[in-house]
Amino acid sequence: MKLVVQVKLLPTPEQAAALAATVALCNTAANEVSVVAFARGVFARQKLQKLVYADLKATGLSAQPALHVIRKVADAYTTLHAHIEAGLLGSEHSRRRRKALSKPITLRPDAAQPFDDRCLSWRMDARTVSIWTVAGRLRDIAFTGEPGQVKFLAAHRKGETDLVHRDGMFFLVATCDVEQAPQFAPTDWIGVDRGIVNLATTSDGNNHQGKGLQRYRRRQARLRAELQAKKAAGSRSAARRLARRSKREARHAAGENHKISKQIVADARRTERGIALEELSGIRDRVRLRRRQRATHSSWPFHQLGTFIQYKALRAGVPFVEVDPAYTSQQCPVPWCGHTTRANRPDRDTFDCRRCGFAGPADVIAATNIRKRACVAWAFVSMPVPTPKGEGDATPARHPGATGSATRCERPSHKPGRSRPRS
Repeated sequence: MKLVVQVKLLPTPEQAAALAATVALCNTAANEVSVVAFARGVFARQKLQKLVYADLKATGLSAQPALHVIRKVADAYTTLHAHIEAGLLGSEHSRRRRKALSKPITLRPDAAQPFDDRCLSWRMDARTVSIWTVAGRLRDIAFTGEPGQVKFLAAHRKGETDLVHRDGMFFLVATCDVEQAPQFAPTDWIGVDRGIVNLATTSDGNNHQGKGLQRYRRRQARLRAELQAKKAAGSRSAARRLARRSKREARHAAGENHKISKQIVADARRTERGIALEELSGIRDRVRLRRRQRATHSSWPFHQLGTFIQYKALRAGVPFVEVDPAYTSQQCPVPWCGHTTRANRPDRDTFDCRRCGFAGPADVIAATNIRKRACVAWAFVSMPVPTPKGEGDATPARHPGATGSATRCERPSHKPGRSRPRS
């Protein structure tokens, strides 16, 4: 599996100027290539290379950086067309889609530039790199990073490295190829329900609350508003403080998501269970929110938490599935009931079945239903493939993609709520 590691470069002023000029020239050239590709309607890398390679060489780019510029533009158009085909930019006549198709793709002046091992080489023992620039080959540029990350980089780096210019600093984002741990056959599943009040709630009843993160984000919003008002009044100090505070909130949220995902994966691996999440892609387009809820909902890192859980599970060999999220918090988890209605949730935190009287915390009920759906999905994936007649009675083949045997999940391994007769 592919992972990335980011380290920070520590260039001298002369080296920093050469790196900045290199990033700027590469992105200027990429924008020119994008104009040609849009005008000619040529988006394949090889055909685009025949059109623009000579012109790129004339701008001062060497052979490998020129090829990377062409590929960067071709990949950008490939991504755009994939988003259009998937409907992520709206219908055929939507304003957003027409706008995306009406002009060439434009890259930022400081967009990342990829380098391969011909243009960039590492000396892990000396903590330095050598990199091609428009001013020639720069050698012995120091870099720094967290010791564990640097050790991981030295052991697993393979492939390209991106040079990133951000907030006046330079970073290298290196691709690492990590061997995936063998996946075990799960004895059961841990359902995980993601939310805003509770960031993650498992079917075991473990609750990772988001109240602290909500307070932190509200405080950051107040501070930003105060600094922006002072900046509008002409305060240079406020402008500098706003720049320092940029992305601080995102780093804090990512740190919380790392902690939560690490704990969930550790529990699953220790108990030899798989992890199941709701498939929440496109949720912002499906739900309708009040005005005061929009900012919180649109900026909440749902996808990031799911991505962290997924890649940590794959590294640990823990089975991972995503299930249909429909009505997980409104459906009764009792096997002989299964009653589904909005009335089963009288408020955000409570589930109370209108038919059988089963009650409990709504988020735990949702996680339990996710767990049950994972059992069904995994049983289908793990079912044997029928052997065609005439091929003997050898050991039945497994369904494509199966990595373990079907699991027994008829009954919950815990009691998420209480059941009582209704009067």
